[in-house]
Amino acid sequence: MGQPVGNGQIGSRTVVITGGNTGLGFACANAILKSPNGAPWHVILACRDEGRAQAAVDQLTSGAGGSGQVEAMPLDLASLASVRAFAAELSRRLSAEIIPPLHAVVCNAGVNPLNTKTMTVDGFESTFGINHLGHFLLVNELLPALQSPARVVVVASGVHDPAQKAGVPVPAWNNPVALAHGELGPAAAADKAFASGQRRYSTSKLANVYFTYALARRLPAGITANAFDPGLMPGTGLMREAPAPFRFVLRHIPIALLRRLFSPNVHTAQESGEALASLVTDPELNTTTGRYFEGRRQVRSSDESYNDERAAELWNASVTLTAANQSTKQKETQP
Repeated sequence: MGQPVGNGQIGSRTVVITGGNTGLGFACANAILKSPNGAPWHVILACRDEGRAQAAVDQLTSGAGGSGQVEAMPLDLASLASVRAFAAELSRRLSAEIIPPLHAVVCNAGVNPLNTKTMTVDGFESTFGINHLGHFLLVNELLPALQSPARVVVVASGVHDPAQKAGVPVPAWNNPVALAHGELGPAAAADKAFASGQRRYSTSKLANVYFTYALARRLPAGITANAFDPGLMPGTGLMREAPAPFRFVLRHIPIALLRRLFSPNVHTAQESGEALASLVTDPELNTTTGRYFEGRRQVRSSDESYNDERAAELWNASVTLTAANQSTKQKETQP
């Protein structure tokens, strides 16, 4: 999966998209490859499943209408060792000028294990570990390689905001170390398994927004960070563990009717993917940072998400948690 695959000459800018082999990430990759804004892009799909990733590369290559290129590299966000290995290999290839300079990272991959609490290989609750910690480490490992002008885009979700009344249990924030081990705040005390899973997801999406805002405050001039809400996308992977009646409704009711009955923030993966791609490619957003987008519209995130003290606490705890993992792994490999 390490060799460039595409049409035409190698692009002048590299973008990494996590989970780019399907759904939103795939649609985003397709839109970036066809973007008319500026020089062509070299798109790297950072994916856990190598077979599916290569199939996505083949599909994107066969349908490419632009001059960009696309390839896949292995990345498992459930393993911090895999995150570090990916960042090291990407940095090596960038330094050797095998691929063009890195100008964007799209933190798109995510899990929503609704009915069971699962753990990553590092012992973190999977929703928090993958949706937040894996991306936190990835971005920080890649920051030295990002060349200005550069953009980091974090895929969040409207479910983090109680005011949106998305039908999902609202976040139950706790101290970040507790969240990393699957312990939600007091609001989740009476949750059954399904509600608890949904609340872990909405809480991880709140963490995504905190991370974005904290990152934006720390980035040097010329690098921006923004959060993105794709809305509800029927048929995408995150829906596969939803209750059967809900999946049936999403599959059989037209999106136009879903918008009228449920929320205007319902879109096809292609629509949301193009909106996500615009946060990477739109020249009008060159200096926009620390903002939250619902599709192409800049809006306010939840009132709770502007708690700078929590964002700082999450940042510091995430540094400690990912560093502690590194120390543990080093001890395990010592003779």
